[in-house]
Amino acid sequence: MIPRLVIAAPSSGAGKTTVAVGLMAALRRAGHTVAGFKVGPDYIDPGFHAVATGRPGRNLDPMLSGEERVAPLFAHGCAGADIAVVEGVMGLYDGALGTEGYSSTAHVSKLLQAPVVLVVDASAAGRSVGAVVQGFVAYDTGVRIVGVILNKVGSDRHEAEVRAGVAPTGIPVLGVLRRDTRLTVPSRHLGLIPADEQREQASTAVDAAAELVRQGVDLEAFIAAARAAAPLDVTAWDPAAEVTPAEEGRPVIAIAGGPVFSFRYAETAELLTAAGADVVSFDPLHESLPEATSALYLGGGFPELHAEALSANVALREQVAAEVAAGLPVVAECAGLLYLCRELDGHQLTGVLPAKGQMTSRLTLGYRTAIAASTTSFFDEGRRVRGHEFHRTTVEFDEGVPAAWYLPGGQQEGFARSQIHASYLHLHWTATPDVPARFVAAARVHAGLEK
Repeated sequence: MIPRLVIAAPSSGAGKTTVAVGLMAALRRAGHTVAGFKVGPDYIDPGFHAVATGRPGRNLDPMLSGEERVAPLFAHGCAGADIAVVEGVMGLYDGALGTEGYSSTAHVSKLLQAPVVLVVDASAAGRSVGAVVQGFVAYDTGVRIVGVILNKVGSDRHEAEVRAGVAPTGIPVLGVLRRDTRLTVPSRHLGLIPADEQREQASTAVDAAAELVRQGVDLEAFIAAARAAAPLDVTAWDPAAEVTPAEEGRPVIAIAGGPVFSFRYAETAELLTAAGADVVSFDPLHESLPEATSALYLGGGFPELHAEALSANVALREQVAAEVAAGLPVVAECAGLLYLCRELDGHQLTGVLPAKGQMTSRLTLGYRTAIAASTTSFFDEGRRVRGHEFHRTTVEFDEGVPAAWYLPGGQQEGFARSQIHASYLHLHWTATPDVPARFVAAARVHAGLEK
């Protein structure tokens, strides 16, 4: 029984992230231990959640993890917390294209039996906000909207007019937030700049959001609404129950981190640890591979903005190339794929893959169903998975290289050979726990712990 609320909105841009982060931080400052979550595959918002809560930010994504795992993953992420705040994605009822709202914020709220607070941008409306609220309440009565937070309100007179419009709906106004320029966080081609890249600015923005919420939101009413959530009959997801570690010896799996490789799910390291590995993070901008590294995981991020600095760490580039040539198992997703190329925008990188990457103006975004093109240490040929792409770069491979995936329509994607699997696709490994188990097994072989 964890008090919980979902922060939703009629559309993107209404201020969900500001409100959710501000609530998480304000609740923490009030003495609560807060678990923060984000609906969907987003990597950037959970970074701000982590700054606000002091705990890992986590994703809830029925499309990638499977809807049956959403509540167990939520319960796992709530361990030790006394309240949970779930930030939604897009508009409340917006899900995967071509579905009836699958993976939407509304879908996740139902899976969690969690009440919803609707954040409405009132900057360009008055009494009409009431019609918006009434429409969202009536659209799906299986979604329980228990409050409204009015955002970007201009004045006391404006606030009175909006409140008058909302009053007939019967939905209480839990807070009113004024415009605040301190909340502006720098953005770039894929959205906000991750918190890992601008820690001081991120902390300043989180502090400003917390103060805005403290002044404008009735925290006691918010907590009361969260406590009114129905009991959730669920067994928490447990990474130790997904894998069986070997009895002796723990190989070291290096995970790229730092400001460049900040996109990865919290459960990735948890699964690798449970499968019997010692997971060690390192920063490819400045550091070498950790001592006794027996496998390498390169996640997502923004290598295109740090290509020159990555290239300047010549020792690591040469070390990675030599270790992979000697059989080091490596899984690379998106940014990791680019780092393994010969070059990125003319800057020399590791050269593990016969390919070059470059920045483009075209955004590639969306869920993908993929089929493994060959058998490797991590996937068997024909294995079907769901992944997500989110990038503005492209990779050009030399002719005849072995692909990682077949995508719909026969398109080939990525690179796979024996102990190397590199692709633009991000996977949520909770849906494929055999993959981290096989990753650790390959690391054990490379470390000489198994034949």
